[in-house]
Amino acid sequence: MARTVSIGTQDFEKMIQRNCFYVDKTGFIKEWWESEDEVTLITRPRRFGKTLNMSMLNCFFSNKYADRGELFEKLEIWKDGKYREIQGTYPVIFLSFASIKSNNFTDTKNVIVAVINSAFRSHSYLLDSDVLSDAEKEIFESFDRYANNISVDKEIANETVYRALNNLSLFLSRYYGKKVIILLDEYDTPMQEAYVNGYWEELVAFTRSLFNSTFKTNPYLERAIMTGITRVSKESIFSDLNNLKVITVTSDEYSKCFGFTEEEVFDALDEQELSSEKEKVKKWYDGFTFGTSKDVYNPWSIINFLDE
Repeated sequence: MARTVSIGTQDFEKMIQRNCFYVDKTGFIKEWWESEDEVTLITRPRRFGKTLNMSMLNCFFSNKYADRGELFEKLEIWKDGKYREIQGTYPVIFLSFASIKSNNFTDTKNVIVAVINSAFRSHSYLLDSDVLSDAEKEIFESFDRYANNISVDKEIANETVYRALNNLSLFLSRYYGKKVIILLDEYDTPMQEAYVNGYWEELVAFTRSLFNSTFKTNPYLERAIMTGITRVSKESIFSDLNNLKVITVTSDEYSKCFGFTEEEVFDALDEQELSSEKEKVKKWYDGFTFGTSKDVYNPWSIINFLDE
């Protein structure tokens, strides 16, 4: 029986629970984990499954999903006993900059603070534990007050923002006795807005310091992944990150983990009883080439074709 084709769903848990059409990309988990790269940046065009893959990683690694193996038990990764043991065992900080589209630096900084505050609030149980000092609890509360415009009489200091995710990593590592995984989706959305609206240099300086504290000088970091559309030169926001592995569209790593291969497209057409459309789709689309992998199809285009 063909699975329901869901348009625009980027939540892995929701897709699996609803038995929606899903192309198994859990091989990405194993490939990334075994690479041993500390910080990975993966760039792909829009609508190539970046956010869904990040959601998948969150569901797999985050201890919020401990004992949720049913989400993966029908997928490739679950065949490997080593990874069944890893699932749901790490503290994870999961953020997205996708909604940061302001036309000036001040508003952009404020939204970044709000995104970071949401990450803090998702771990608010730390406030009820005995692992935080009163001063550390104040870090939680100060972000919340500022993000929600409660009793704010001055702008939050840049240095406070720079160190925020480093501090949260410390708190989680102390609480769980384990280093953290950080997932940052669409890291470059605010950079694109800054370039268009004329505050590029200001945001580059701010982001460089934020990323340095989060991804380079963070002793509580186990691994991290960033995704985006473009690769910003290492001479700008990534100048301090000599631990960064950059995966572009010309790289062979993960070339089949984002987008659909031709085999996956044809299997999907068979499932939806559209086998006769294979040559039409191949001629109509003529997939991308990522690294040495040819005919990689945009999932958005194929999903919409299946839903017609």
